Amino acid sequence: MNFAQVIELMNSIGQRAWEWYVSVSRPILDAINIIFDKAFYAILFIAIIISLLYLVALFFSSLPRRDKRWVFDESKAPLVTVQIPTYNELVALQCASRCLEFDYPRDKFEIIIGDDSNSREVSQKIDAFALQHSQVKVTRRGSNHGYKAGNLNHMLSHSKGEILVLFDSDFLPEKGFLKEIVAPFQHDPGIAAVQARWKFLNAGQNFVSILGASVVAVFHHITLPFIGRSKISFLCGSAEAVRKGMLVELGGWQHGSLTEDIEYSLRLLKSGKRIVYLDYLACDGEVPHKSRDLYRQQMRWAYGVISAFRQHGKEIITNGRLSLKDKFFITFMCTGYLLSVILIGLFITGMLSFVTHPPGPIDFGKFLFETGRNILLTSGLLLVTAIALKRSNNAKSIGRMLASSFSYGLMMTLYVNIGIFKVIAGQPMKWYMLTKKGNTDSV
Repeated sequence: MNFAQVIELMNSIGQRAWEWYVSVSRPILDAINIIFDKAFYAILFIAIIISLLYLVALFFSSLPRRDKRWVFDESKAPLVTVQIPTYNELVALQCASRCLEFDYPRDKFEIIIGDDSNSREVSQKIDAFALQHSQVKVTRRGSNHGYKAGNLNHMLSHSKGEILVLFDSDFLPEKGFLKEIVAPFQHDPGIAAVQARWKFLNAGQNFVSILGASVVAVFHHITLPFIGRSKISFLCGSAEAVRKGMLVELGGWQHGSLTEDIEYSLRLLKSGKRIVYLDYLACDGEVPHKSRDLYRQQMRWAYGVISAFRQHGKEIITNGRLSLKDKFFITFMCTGYLLSVILIGLFITGMLSFVTHPPGPIDFGKFLFETGRNILLTSGLLLVTAIALKRSNNAKSIGRMLASSFSYGLMMTLYVNIGIFKVIAGQPMKWYMLTKKGNTDSV
């Protein structure tokens, strides 16, 4: 067989393959394309609804409120235990040092550092600090079993306070913080917990910290003020206060929970208890500045929040103590991470619709128009995030937030989905420790 015959044979095979494709494979692909195309627009419709919902949240969170500022009564100051759970983090000493400066009556508060560290050097420095300050004591349980929740439960049995005030080790409260967060408990015995607003010392450190700060800014400047219009709120895990008696009554913190704050909030709300959010009281902390840390943090938060809602959601929906409006706000708060599932769904169905489309020249004008239109229709969260950054005095970071959202944000979305699907699959997840600048500064 000469070269010409080889070429002719190959052309013949190619022609027969094309004829088979047109007669058999193409109709199947056309049917699949219709399925993926319709799925894409169905998911896009859901994304648009969610985008509009965030714009509604932005509108209502912008309306003026007449919430009173609670006034602290020093003559009725309750005994308070400040709890600082830590694991190999010397930055906890910076937090404890700030707490020692509280202008709260000195005989009315104690500080406990719950040291789960497996580093002897860290534990020795924590002990040395405690020896220098009589108001500080250290508790240890020999491991970090049950993670932060396990540590908090261990500290609970050593806490004398009627009110427990909790700080993650990297938070730095101001002098008047303790009076402000305790004041609501003095005036309303029905208040079970109080949450302060978070802000970050290193929000503008780099693109990663900007993205992390943006996520939290939306929660503290948009979501919590929005759901607060229903007179409910949630704990956030730090810069928070709870009544010890109610916590004990409800069984303490859920051992091993990755978001013990959200899980306990749902138990309180189911029981008809009240949580107050103080948007006028802020506390500084650190936001992840390394991409791997941010991805893992958001994966853990997504896993914990969805897991808690999966555990309590049915009882929330059927709860007679809660109004329909309350149930909506609770569901809105707990399902925020599902937006990441929607975004992944759009990407997958969009790509599959594209690759199963009939062969032909690409109309780049139409492609760019439709892509731009779809981004615009679902850009409500980006606008909300920009406003949240402005409210958190980080308006100069809006441009970098947008760039970070379309770069680091894509990988963060993937990690959030991994967390959510681990919940659905019933797979466990461990607690990841984050790199904190304060630990280096404390060495």
